[in-house]
Amino acid sequence: MGQLSVMGDDELLEAFQSGDQKAYQLIYDRYWQLLYRHARNMLRNDEEAKDVVQEVFTTLWLKKTDVKPPVAAFLYAASRNKILNQLKHLKIEARYVEQHKAVMEYPSAILPDEQVIERDFAKLIEAGIQSLPPKMRRIFELSRKEFKTHQEISEELQISSLTVKRQVSNAISILKNKLQSFLMFF
Repeated sequence: MGQLSVMGDDELLEAFQSGDQKAYQLIYDRYWQLLYRHARNMLRNDEEAKDVVQEVFTTLWLKKTDVKPPVAAFLYAASRNKILNQLKHLKIEARYVEQHKAVMEYPSAILPDEQVIERDFAKLIEAGIQSLPPKMRRIFELSRKEFKTHQEISEELQISSLTVKRQVSNAISILKNKLQSFLMFF
């Protein structure tokens, strides 16, 4: 290793490309700190900077036969590209977090596709209600649209409370059957 340590970068690269792992270690030792400082200044995060530098040296190892001298140019270009990719990823991540936060701040806000589904579902329910027999439809509408109790409906229509209860229950069953395919879809 003593003889390798006095070699220039291009000679170390050539030795590394010839299979000398100690040459790789010397390149690593010469450039790790410089690349780390550069990445740290750009990313403002120790762990991300270490990851970037590690990826650069992994790339050097994997593409050693493709690297052309000077090795410093390859290392800096690879670092720059990884840092830019990391910054782009962080920007996308920050945008996603902001959008997620906005949605979470207004959970009652209905998204456009939910509005379409809700509107279609309301139309299907209304069509189902309209297809009920007239007396059953009237009882169901008094119960569900006018929010009247079974007792109030029975007094208004002069029928037993038990009849009102059965009619509402039957109407719900009929509507469930009619809407089953829509409900299964969603």
